[in-house]
Parts: sequence; C-alpha cells; structure tokens
Amino acid sequence: MTEPTRHIVNLQALPEKFPTHKHDPAFWESLGRAVATFGFLEEILAKAIFAFTATTPYSEEEAQKAFEKWLPQLQRALSDQLWNLIESYDQAVRENPDASIENLDDLIRDLKKAAKIRNVICHGSWRSPDAEGKSIPFFVNRQHERFDTAIDVAWLAQLQKHVSELICAVINTVTHMGWQFPGSAGPGKVITLPY
Repeated sequence: MTEPTRHIVNLQALPEKFPTHKHDPAFWESLGRAVATFGFLEEILAKAIFAFTATTPYSEEEAQKAFEKWLPQLQRALSDQLWNLIESYDQAVRENPDASIENLDDLIRDLKKAAKIRNVICHGSWRSPDAEGKSIPFFVNRQHERFDTAIDVAWLAQLQKHVSELICAVINTVTHMGWQFPGSAGPGKVITLPY
C-alpha cells in the first residue's frame, strides 16, 4: 500500500484578507453596519422589556410573586438572542395594561421577519460576488430552506435602515405611554422603582 500524498494550505500564498478578499470594502462596511444595527436592536428590546415589566401595575397580593419572577426575566433579557427577546418583549407589552401600541401584532411580525434575515447575514458564508457585486450567502435554516437572494451594498443599506426604523418603533412603544426610554435622556417620566 502506498502512502497518500498529503497537502496543507500554504498560508503565505493566500490573498490578503482571505476569505473576504473578493468583495469590495464597501460591501463589508455595509454588512458590518447592518449586523451592528441588529445588535443595537437587541439592546433596545432588552431595555423595552425592562420598561414594560417595571411599569406593569400589580395588586399587593400579586406584587411579591411578580417581583420574584422579574429578576430572572431581566437576566434573560441581557443574554437572550434576538428571537427570544422578541418573544419576551411581546409578552411584556401584552401583560402591561397601560400599553398603548395599536399595531403590536404587525410590529412583532416585522421584528420576526427581520430576525430571520439577521441569521442569514450573521451566519451565512459569503460566496464570491457576481459582476454586479451581488453575493448569495450560503445559509440553510432549521427548516432546511436555503437562502437564495443575491445581496449587494444597496440591499444591505436598505436592511440597515429598516432595522433602525424597527428600533425606533420599539422605543416608541415605551415613550408613547409617557415614559422616558431607559438609558436615554429623552422626554417622558423616568421609570423609578418603588423599592
């Protein structure tokens, strides 16, 4: 039996910035900005969960039980990923009788659609761009569906803008009730805890 010919990658022969070398730097900047905007959305959702849960009124009998559940809920909000944050946010808004958002179902649907795209842009393997600078990332979701949309700088810029609008919509759900959004210096009543 003959010994196989063995090979290893010649690191010195790789193009600079491999494997991202085939895309224009503007593409990577746009992708990075879109990913960073999703990160900010996660932070905003966590703060909104705090705002809605901190301002939900409870009777004296319910208060202690609600308080015991509150700390673990807030801890999860700090570490949960986007989809779970959306679910927790949805629940927190629905459980607050003072919530004044009229289109919550639409907002939750839009947030979940965006979360699916976030998974693609964050976890996809970016293929070489075509002549127009578009690339189809290799990504298969848990339902075994393959993503097949060609993405370019304009597409990423539109996604980033859309996610920033979702961020503002989430903030508005808190400030529309008259509360100052947590961590901001914006208008509204500061959320203070009674203990």
